[in-house]
Amino acid sequence: MAKASSTIRVTVWNEGRHEKTNKQIAKIYPAGIHGAIAKHLSAQRGIRARTATLDQPEHGLTDHVLTNTDVMTWWGHMAHHEVRDDIVEKVRQRVYEGMGLICLHSAHMSKIFTRLMGTICMLKWREAAEREILWVTKPGHPIVAGIDDHFILPKTEMYGEHFDIPEPDEQIFISSFDGGEVFRSGCTWQRGSGRIFYFRPGHETYPIYYDPNVLRVITNAVRWAAPRPMAKQTYGHRDVGWIGKRPRKSKK
Repeated sequence: MAKASSTIRVTVWNEGRHEKTNKQIAKIYPAGIHGAIAKHLSAQRGIRARTATLDQPEHGLTDHVLTNTDVMTWWGHMAHHEVRDDIVEKVRQRVYEGMGLICLHSAHMSKIFTRLMGTICMLKWREAAEREILWVTKPGHPIVAGIDDHFILPKTEMYGEHFDIPEPDEQIFISSFDGGEVFRSGCTWQRGSGRIFYFRPGHETYPIYYDPNVLRVITNAVRWAAPRPMAKQTYGHRDVGWIGKRPRKSKK
């Protein structure tokens, strides 16, 4: 049997619509949200990222792309209904076969996320420039490698409970907002052989995908969600750097 590649192949999927229709968003993300995420991921050791968008043929998710994707990140908002059902089914099948899926922010309402969850995935929201504190609820988990017990986003959109999702396999983050709301902002599930991570931050009118903590979590999640032979790759300062205290080396 051929030796598996040590490179994690990531497809960064994004609608790519807001950047085309809103000058403010285009100024924040001149290469699109997908471009910002893919640029960061491609700079990390052992990760190679490509992008795909809604308006490409087959939404950029051809059979060749899907077969050669180990982890997919998904961002959608204004055009969930335009995503073809047959493409969604192909992505769902790849998750069951072992492809990792990371759904970001408003992708909670995407067809792929709702079908994998089996619920409508609705929540409360308020579009205001509020502070969000993301609290780590599962310290030691690979997804929070290099993260302190919390980090802060000074301005973002509020998401609040109740979040209509099935009980997560693991609760990684919980967020608190200026208005008093809380939200399960980092959750994992497994479907078939594939790992799924939902991560809340990422409203399009704020530069969330340049925040070092947000990018660190996404990078860690890519490594965590990769098919199991790839999951042996290390987390930490060699890969994505550390924020906060470094863990002590164990004595042998």
